[in-house]
Amino acid sequence: MSTMSRAQLEAMASEATVDCYGEDEELSGWHAMIEEHLAVPFETVVLGVEVVVEEIDLRGSQIVAVCSRGAHRQVIGILDLPLPSPVPEGAEWIEALCHWAS
Repeated sequence: MSTMSRAQLEAMASEATVDCYGEDEELSGWHAMIEEHLAVPFETVVLGVEVVVEEIDLRGSQIVAVCSRGAHRQVIGILDLPLPSPVPEGAEWIEALCHWAS
């Protein structure tokens, strides 16, 4: 991932959570920003297996990447998703979420 400054990450967090009241709305704000900015589909490797990240979804109280390989589909928490090198466009939003969540 990039080496964004703390100020940049915090500005992105403010943008994602503007006008949000409570954790559910904040999560929805992050989902919207990641879904809007992250270029999907893209390929990555999960547990040594190449997969395609097809979409970003909000399931329960977690933002997930919907991954596929052939006919198989699996969801992985967006913060647990190993990103390829180079990272896809918009991956800085995952970095900002990680910073905000820590």
